[in-house]
Amino acid sequence: MASVQWHSRARKYEGELQMCRLEVSAVDFSDYHPLKAITVHLHGRKGSTSSSSSSSSSVAPDPLSSMLDGTDPLSLFAAASETPTLPHSISLGRKRREKEEEVGSDFEPWSSKRGEILSRFTTTEKLSINLFMGSDKSKASSPSSAVSEKVRTRLEELDDLEEGSQRELLNLSQQDYVNRIEELNQSLKEAWGSDQKVKALKIVIQCSKLLSDTSVIQFYPSKFVLITDILDTFGGLVYDRIWSMCHILLPSLWHFLKLISSLMWFSESFSADDVNDTAKETCLNWFFKIASIRELVPRLYVEAALLKCNRFLTNSGIQETLQRLTAMIRGIGDPLVAVYTRAYLCRVGMEVAPHLKDSLNKNFFDLLASFRQIHGESVQNQLAQQRVEIPIYLTLYSPAIHWILQCVAYRAPEDYINCAEIWVEFTCRHFTKREVNTVLADIIKHMTPDRAFEDAYPQLQSVIKKILPHFHDFSVLFSMEKFLPFLDMFQKDSVRVEVCKSIMEVFIKHQQEATRDPVILNALLHICKTMHDSVNALTLDDEKRSLSLLINGFIRMVSFGRDFEQQLSFCVEARATFCNLEPVIIHLIHTVNQLAMETRCVMKGNHSRKTAAFVRACAAYSFITIPSLTSIFSRLNLYLLSGQVALANQCLSQADAFLKAAVSLLPEVPRTISIEGKQRSSEPFLLDFINNFLSTLLVVPDHPEQGVLYLVRGLLNMVQDYTWEDNSDAKIRVYISALPLLAAMSQESYLYTIPKVDSNETLYGGDPKFIAEINKLCETLIAQVLDHLKGLGRDEGVRRQGSLAFSLFGCLLAHGDLRNNKLNQLAVNLWNLSHKHGFCDTRTSVRTLEYIKHQAQQADLSHLSDMTARLSLQSRA
Repeated sequence: MASVQWHSRARKYEGELQMCRLEVSAVDFSDYHPLKAITVHLHGRKGSTSSSSSSSSSVAPDPLSSMLDGTDPLSLFAAASETPTLPHSISLGRKRREKEEEVGSDFEPWSSKRGEILSRFTTTEKLSINLFMGSDKSKASSPSSAVSEKVRTRLEELDDLEEGSQRELLNLSQQDYVNRIEELNQSLKEAWGSDQKVKALKIVIQCSKLLSDTSVIQFYPSKFVLITDILDTFGGLVYDRIWSMCHILLPSLWHFLKLISSLMWFSESFSADDVNDTAKETCLNWFFKIASIRELVPRLYVEAALLKCNRFLTNSGIQETLQRLTAMIRGIGDPLVAVYTRAYLCRVGMEVAPHLKDSLNKNFFDLLASFRQIHGESVQNQLAQQRVEIPIYLTLYSPAIHWILQCVAYRAPEDYINCAEIWVEFTCRHFTKREVNTVLADIIKHMTPDRAFEDAYPQLQSVIKKILPHFHDFSVLFSMEKFLPFLDMFQKDSVRVEVCKSIMEVFIKHQQEATRDPVILNALLHICKTMHDSVNALTLDDEKRSLSLLINGFIRMVSFGRDFEQQLSFCVEARATFCNLEPVIIHLIHTVNQLAMETRCVMKGNHSRKTAAFVRACAAYSFITIPSLTSIFSRLNLYLLSGQVALANQCLSQADAFLKAAVSLLPEVPRTISIEGKQRSSEPFLLDFINNFLSTLLVVPDHPEQGVLYLVRGLLNMVQDYTWEDNSDAKIRVYISALPLLAAMSQESYLYTIPKVDSNETLYGGDPKFIAEINKLCETLIAQVLDHLKGLGRDEGVRRQGSLAFSLFGCLLAHGDLRNNKLNQLAVNLWNLSHKHGFCDTRTSVRTLEYIKHQAQQADLSHLSDMTARLSLQSRA
């Protein structure tokens, strides 16, 4: 095919638009109904796993153990003995269990409450106290006395105390009473030190009896504190005495070996099997003495004081004793005396076996059941006699109840949070944020010690999910002081992210208007940053997309109104915060470009210096941020978008920089890209971008220092040098796509322009030299296309040849001046070439001919009639 001279057809866009509108014609509705079936006649044709392995490491032999080959006499003695081997009963499992059974520093000790109770519950009334005065009876015992005689003598000694060897002191002031109690405590220690064990027990019994006396009821809590000090002293003395007996009277070499091996552990961890018979007999003797106490209250208190001593008898003794004493307290008639007895039993129980929760729970429920007694006749008469009102009386219960509740709630991660999980929903439904905040604070208080929250993540998540539906106003939600500290308990990354995602989902769903509330913004930035910081090299793409959607939803809801500079500052901060999520960065760039356009609209075209400076700042934001993206097509499209925005805001130098950056990036486009984990050809995406780029170049004025059509030439040069796929027609299609742009540039009036931006139509004003440059470039492109078509004719590319020929024919028909004979003949030749092998779509060809005939009816396009006569339809043989 000979070379041609290109002449662009003069276009009248307004007239063409009118021609394209639908014609009005009459419709015959006689045989029409919208529900009538449509019959379609079709003519078809035939044919067409990991495995895990475990390895065991060998342990070096112990040189000392290797020497024990059975010849050691001590080993032989131990093997021959019927007694078990050296303290095997103290295993690591028991040590670990007993460590868990100890009360930790997170439990508020009784000593911290003692002073408060003494200072709070005082009285000015006179008090009385019974003092042990000794006995005048002489008791003789002979070495030959039988065991029954010893027991009888001890019982008589106890009876001596209860039968009158005591003196009552009356009219004591509170301070005198305290002094007398301290004297009794000292007398107890002195009696014990002088080996007068029975006298010491008598003092304890006498003091315990004082707890049955409620004659000065307002002083009872303080009396309880003073008397239980004596009980604690007595319990410690007895325990130490029995414990010391476990280290003496060793009758055999085996016990000696056992002592040596147990010196380091016996004071903390032992079982009843490790206790010798002498210590057990002494312990039983003490419990027999206690069992002989006739009155219920002193017997309960003294046995509770010696609760720890049950360890010397049986391994289950403490648990059994706690249950028995709990049931015995039900026999106390005065509810105030009963509640403080329960408090003391819970106190010694927590010191000895805090893990035994059953007795604690029973004491608590028994306490609740005993409240009905308060309105009984006995209590009401007592209050009337002492002139004490019910509100005052009820405050006397508070120290005991508070202590019992603390014991019940201690280290309950599971029972407490299961209850709180339910109650928080009730609080949200029926109360205000103040009460909800209180519940959250209480949960934090209970779940923080010992990092208990780590075992309750499902329940804590449930708490969040039950709160969120009731607080759609996030300014109210985040104004709760304890909400964010509550979120801090989610320290496992996966759980923390899930909680943050649930919060963001509710925010995006229910936030109706954009916000600038600093409380909301700071809180949600923190939450979104938490989600962002969870991203690492192992994070799946789906998870990244999910997080990005939530963060972008938050960014969309942030608006500072007409304070555009504050909005841009927020985007700068967000860029630094979410730098690892590329979809978020892309969204931020779109947001900044939209911000620049909103500025232009608000200013209504008044391009003040301040507005221009702001738009340039937005352009700088995009220009700096785009290179950080890894997706090359995201970079290309954002360079183009940012250039268009800069052009719309009359920032020509910024627009020029964006467009040149896009052109210079084209050689870096890979031949394949990854889409949803699969490798795809990049050509369709590259062609789409180039077509968009070409449509933008129509309104971009030439740079005065760069020459005519420098961006168009630069783009075509990049396309020429790009390494396309083998057997690809993409480059030729770009050349064909460039022809309409060049034809549009040669028009006197452009199809579209940007207000206040002088395009080439204004700069060149139809200058013949400019038109000549356009025509020359078009001829070069056509020549490239024709050469490619010739090459396709020499191989099996006839189908591709026909498609390209028809595309170029359509371009010439729409944009070329076919009055030019050579151009007209070229169009006819391209038509014939496209139909030569019968691969052209017949329906498309028919419609094209009909369009040409219709166009030929116009006066300025009458030359198309002659061309139509030369266009024939050919079918594939």
